[in-house]
Amino acid sequence: MWFYLAVLLGFYFFRRWYRERQIVENLTEKYVFITGCDSGFGNQLARQLDTRGLRVLAACLTQKGAEDLKRLTSDRLKTIILDITITENVAAAAKWVKQCVGNKGLWGLVNNAGIGDPSGPNEWLTKDDFAKVINVNLFGLIDVTLHMLPLVRAARGRVVNVTSIFGRLPYIGGGYSPSKYGVEAFSDSLRRELHSFGVQLSIIEPGAFSTPLLKSIEEKFRETWSRVPSDIKELYGEQYLEKLCKICQRINKDASQNLSLVTDSIEHALTSCYPRTRYAAGWDAKLFYIPLSYMPTSLTDYMLTCFMPEPAQAV
Repeated sequence: MWFYLAVLLGFYFFRRWYRERQIVENLTEKYVFITGCDSGFGNQLARQLDTRGLRVLAACLTQKGAEDLKRLTSDRLKTIILDITITENVAAAAKWVKQCVGNKGLWGLVNNAGIGDPSGPNEWLTKDDFAKVINVNLFGLIDVTLHMLPLVRAARGRVVNVTSIFGRLPYIGGGYSPSKYGVEAFSDSLRRELHSFGVQLSIIEPGAFSTPLLKSIEEKFRETWSRVPSDIKELYGEQYLEKLCKICQRINKDASQNLSLVTDSIEHALTSCYPRTRYAAGWDAKLFYIPLSYMPTSLTDYMLTCFMPEPAQAV
């Protein structure tokens, strides 16, 4: 019995390995629109796909980000300045993309833009702090997607949404995890709706990577602490902040420097004939966070709270 089971599993993984290596034809004629290309995953992905010969349409938040990216890429790559929280900007970007792609449609939409701060323990934050992050990571992503969908549908293309492992397992408060949970839910419902139109949707779930978002988290914690009401500061204590910052330092030290683990997953989702529904990027995501997310809640809570500092007035 075990022999037949092993053969069956071996056949399954061999078939999956073979199918996933079938590459879409005529990649040099396909257009991909990427948000958040100033730095991090978006910047590296834009350069990576440009090297592969795809026609990259890169959205940057700043003029400097766009100019820096242009200097590192070929004449095929085009840039646009885009704040995804402003609907008028998104509508103008969609019109620009339509002019670029013409009748070919948009093969790939990569929703990568996102922010992580303000973040910190929930009691340190206000409703506006949550809204700032959610407006970018969730509502901005939804707005871009809805505007670009007709172009993606015309090409029977791909949508790739970059979420986070913290969209499965929240570790610290703030709007980041709620926004990523929202992207997961939006992506799941949209994937099922688009199936009938021949459009495929993939979710990328990175673990901890050394990006500007992660590198600035300690500084952002201290900024948040500086405006916390005095009664909340007394409740948590200065030592709580310092220990929290040490955790951030350790996470930054252990974070993967290899952004290609994420960008290669996105590239596969765009270029494979049989892309995966979900891609976990990073060993911490695959070996710690995802398995832990399936554990009983009491065990998950125990594992995560073991790493958290105790407030000054903890009972």
